[in-house]
Amino acid sequence: MTILVTGASGNTGRQVVDRLVAAGRPVRAMTRRPSAAPPRTGVETVEGDFTRPETWPAVLAGVERVYLFPFVEVDSEPGAGFVDLAVRAGVRRFVVHSAAAADFDSDDAPDDPDISALRRHLAEERLAHRAVERLVEASGAQWTHVRPGLLAVGALDWAGRIRDERVVRAPYAAAAFPWVHEADIADVAVAALLDDAHVGAAYTLTGPAKVSRAEQVAAIGAAIGTPVGFEELTPEQARTQWLDDGYDRQTAEWLIELLAAAVDGPDLLPPTDTYQRITGRPPRTFAQWALDHATDFRPLARTGEAG
Repeated sequence: MTILVTGASGNTGRQVVDRLVAAGRPVRAMTRRPSAAPPRTGVETVEGDFTRPETWPAVLAGVERVYLFPFVEVDSEPGAGFVDLAVRAGVRRFVVHSAAAADFDSDDAPDDPDISALRRHLAEERLAHRAVERLVEASGAQWTHVRPGLLAVGALDWAGRIRDERVVRAPYAAAAFPWVHEADIADVAVAALLDDAHVGAAYTLTGPAKVSRAEQVAAIGAAIGTPVGFEELTPEQARTQWLDDGYDRQTAEWLIELLAAAVDGPDLLPPTDTYQRITGRPPRTFAQWALDHATDFRPLARTGEAG
């Protein structure tokens, strides 16, 4: 039974591949640049792209189960999309990498001019991910939706400044979320791919507890063995920095609103016990994530540098 992993070169996709190989399952890893992927025993790496239908037949041949990254096209001609072709090719189960926003209860519409940037973003997220989920639900195949909350890997946005300056400059040091480790997402996705008990379930997945941005930075410093400072910016300073860094204005606005809400507003996403219920183990902490990614935050070795 070959299992297809789409988005196989991503942070979570790589870990899904690792776990399936460890379980002794034949894996086909779909990536847009197979030449960049090192050969691995038990993994067939193939070129595939959701925007290039000509790549799909080779990707899907002989596949029975699919870990589906959410960039699949949902507005294609009826019967001509990736999910449709997958089912015709013999796929019998999808595990959809979705998002916690898909489970949010809201009637907001993204084109409503009277809602905030954050509400607009959450509406876009909810509708986009539910569209993929509904597409799979209507396919006739078995399905499970894995809906992670805010990803711990977002802290990699700080990696360059931490490597170079040992400091993070950002707003809302006290803003806290239950950041989820990509390894936890992969564990749940693989359980759903292999175990019939998860068919028809939708799992919202978070880390074990809320961790503030200042606490994230302290954990990264502990992981690399060097203190890292947190210089708190005002929202206005942060907006300017993000625009200079290449963020579009709408993204900058909803990020500021999201962080502000984590300090003073409603609890958008409390920690869940999903991972514990499924695996019997506590979810990984942000401190563990920082240890797992310590090399991303350490200074890059200079050419000719000893060691």
